Amino acid sequence: MIDNYDVVVIGGGAAGLSGAIALARSLRTVLVIDAGDPRNAPAGHVHNFLTQDGTPPAELYRQGRRELAGYGGQLAEARVESITRDGDRFRVGLGDRLVEARRVLVTTGARDELPDVPGLAERWGRDVLHCPYCHGWEVRGQRVGVLSTSPAAAHQALLFRQLTDRVTVLAHRGPELTAGQRRQFADLGITVADGAVVAVESADDHLTGVRLAGGAAVGLDAVVVAPVCRARAELLAPLGLEPAEFRMGDTLMGTYVAAGPGGSTPVPGLYVAGNIADVQAQVISAAAAGLMAGAAINADLIMTGAAAATRPSGQI
Repeated sequence: MIDNYDVVVIGGGAAGLSGAIALARSLRTVLVIDAGDPRNAPAGHVHNFLTQDGTPPAELYRQGRRELAGYGGQLAEARVESITRDGDRFRVGLGDRLVEARRVLVTTGARDELPDVPGLAERWGRDVLHCPYCHGWEVRGQRVGVLSTSPAAAHQALLFRQLTDRVTVLAHRGPELTAGQRRQFADLGITVADGAVVAVESADDHLTGVRLAGGAAVGLDAVVVAPVCRARAELLAPLGLEPAEFRMGDTLMGTYVAAGPGGSTPVPGLYVAGNIADVQAQVISAAAAGLMAGAAINADLIMTGAAAATRPSGQI
């Protein structure tokens, strides 16, 4: 037996739950399928989310699930293995279970590919950071190193200089700094440590600094990186949707699934929202995108139903 829904939402993070709640409040039958591995799982807290600042990500999603259930929405903890079209409907495979839906909202997010430096991945989301708005307040006034792997490093250094006067650019394997950049850094009190970083060091569960190829140690309290943010879009390839590249010059910064208003895609009835469609989306903007996608899907279903119910002119 195949369970049928108006909408299946794939991904139970901020975008997916927000879209599902909007649909459930419009009396749509909704199933959220969540694999339980959100992008921000390593982070201790959510920030810049009005009234929810400091909430652990898992708690935010727990509250969202409760709200969804309050409006009659359903949740399945599972990993989607396939999405196929069957006429004007979608079939979504979850291992030994198959569900069907009139519309699908994909909010599977993104995965961060970190620089390959020993000891770095273990500190990700704690004192290895990437966003001054997500984590900057927590490292204000501290010793912050910016690991240069792309042109973004110079911009990150300036952003974190707003939060601390102890910023060090770790030249590593990034683009060669221009004389103008070095002069600007010097004027702002930003130091530059030349040479490749061969290890991120820590003690007592705290980052202590980095080790350079020549053996020198740089004492730090946090390291800022620019990961490649790749859309989790593998499920969409059989439907003909491939991620586009987001580049800074010649440097790949991430990938995303291009979407129109409300998250619509070239596949009729298939929508996307959150980090899968926007590499720069924070939790609050992902939630907003999910809400807009939910509203767009509801309007789509309403117009489709109205068109089907309207008799052609002259028909008795």
